[in-house]
Amino acid sequence: MSIDHRQLGRDLDLFDSDPLIGAGLPFWLPAGSAARYEVESYIRELERRAGYQHVYSPVLGKRQMYELSGHWANFADDMFPPMPMGEEALVLRPSLCPHHALIFKSRQRSYRDLPLRIAEIGGQYRAERSGVLGGLTRVRSMWLNDAHIFCAVPQVGDEVAAILELMRQAHSALGLQVSSYQLSLRGSGGKYAGDDDAWAQAEQLLREALEAAGVPYDAVEGEAAFYGPKIDIQIVDPLGRESTLSTIQVDFHQPAQFDLSYTDPSGGRSRPVMLHRSLVGSMERLFAHLIEVHAGAFPVWYAPVQARLFVVSERHEAFARELAQKLKARGIRADLDLSNDKLGAKIRRAQLEKIPYMLVVGDKEVAAGTVAPRLRDGKQLDPMTVDALADRLSEEARLPL
Repeated sequence: MSIDHRQLGRDLDLFDSDPLIGAGLPFWLPAGSAARYEVESYIRELERRAGYQHVYSPVLGKRQMYELSGHWANFADDMFPPMPMGEEALVLRPSLCPHHALIFKSRQRSYRDLPLRIAEIGGQYRAERSGVLGGLTRVRSMWLNDAHIFCAVPQVGDEVAAILELMRQAHSALGLQVSSYQLSLRGSGGKYAGDDDAWAQAEQLLREALEAAGVPYDAVEGEAAFYGPKIDIQIVDPLGRESTLSTIQVDFHQPAQFDLSYTDPSGGRSRPVMLHRSLVGSMERLFAHLIEVHAGAFPVWYAPVQARLFVVSERHEAFARELAQKLKARGIRADLDLSNDKLGAKIRRAQLEKIPYMLVVGDKEVAAGTVAPRLRDGKQLDPMTVDALADRLSEEARLPL
């Protein structure tokens, strides 16, 4: 039986949509937001430990900026129409790279600052046609795990190798399996910016990095970005459909367009290389895949609710509330089901919601001050103290760094 993230995501109260908001503009419900928050926290901390500096940048920019970057010439049909603002025209951004290029340019840079790694989980917008929209996989509003590394040419190989290792860590932690690596090269036609020498150098840098990493890959012409070649990391969904999860791109074009430079060791000015990099793509497409791969049963560390408590009768409520509060104080996402449904129905609902730990509180638990957790796979654990349970859950719930 195939799993469709659109139905399961709504059944688990992860996300939804409304005609008044518009097609391709899903909103995240509390459960989905809790899972997404943990994943974003993990990605940010993984990046921070790898030397990335995080920024926030506006989701709007002048049309002139996108004309300079080349996006307007190549993506205008997929961008929302400009919004007049006095004598200016503002555009919802289709990508974050021009903003990050200008962040680099906003300060004097030296070769000692390189590589400079700038990261952001930022909003971007695409005017997707209504016929291709679907769930979280094709949307008009998305939040991208994005980063741009500004470095010297001799640093590119080491940076790409470090990115590939960072991707391996992130994919393993999230429970993702890479199906293949693709070196996406320039094809025929005039949509590609820059000269032949820059393209040849960029392609060679990526080939050398892949070969040094011992990663098998397929070279595919016509799949490059308009400004440079890229490595595309592919995944396959439960139905066998392939898509791109992560990407690494080499860009000589935008540093030239925005006149980026740094002071080199001789005291002169040199142009940096700009590496575009996303470890896990957009949060929307990532979770569409995670929902289907895990059938909604996320690993404990990013499960929306990690423990749910039930009481046999009203006289057990005080103890259950105290237990839930102790778990919350330890950073565990715990809740208490005090609905009027029968206990069996509550437990079945928790199983359908893929809750990792279920705790029934009755006379025996109150008297002994212990709980006997039931796992979502049906396994029953031996009774343990509240502190022992909190220790176990805290260990399973910590970010996998």
